Amino acid sequence: MKHVVSKKVYLSLFLIWLFHSSGIIGIALGHKEWFIPKTPLNLLVCTALFLWVYPLNSKRKWGVFGLFFVIGMFLEWLGANYSLLFGSYDYGENLGYKVDGVPLFIGINWALLTFITGELSKRTTKNIWFRATIGALLMVFLDFLMEQSAPSFDFWSFGEHVPLENYITWFLVAFIFQLVFQKTKMEGDTNVSLHLFLAQMVFFGYFMVFPV
Repeated sequence: MKHVVSKKVYLSLFLIWLFHSSGIIGIALGHKEWFIPKTPLNLLVCTALFLWVYPLNSKRKWGVFGLFFVIGMFLEWLGANYSLLFGSYDYGENLGYKVDGVPLFIGINWALLTFITGELSKRTTKNIWFRATIGALLMVFLDFLMEQSAPSFDFWSFGEHVPLENYITWFLVAFIFQLVFQKTKMEGDTNVSLHLFLAQMVFFGYFMVFPV
């Protein structure tokens, strides 16, 4: 049984890094117009791998994941349509299918990021409040990296600059999500969580240093 699980994890980690490194290389070599529109495919594969390996294998896990998705979508709907909470911004065309202006993958991203950062933060301390703080900071850190490339990738745009309220709201929402994650005692594979976090950090960090 351990051998099967190990193969599953190794395969998933390989695919996660294959997709992200291919994106970096392809975009860096000037093929942005081909790679960036494939972002929904990358997100779909990474989400599927996470669900498979973590795994989401109980009603409780699916319920918590779904809760984060629904709340994330609702908050983003308020932001995209009424300029509430995060500031004034609009979504572009490279994040896939939208519901009233908000890509479905944005809701999935809220849930996915909460799970992977929550899994990492619970390895740092036994104190649930510190865990929630660390997890929320990790989520805001990733959002900061994403914000640097989002306009040029046609993901979303705030205009001239990203307002401070975006990061404040991100932290507050992330902190609440992290508390729920820790209180409901989600358990899963740490490897897939760590590598999904690192892969996104490397991808967006690269394009923050070397913008396209």
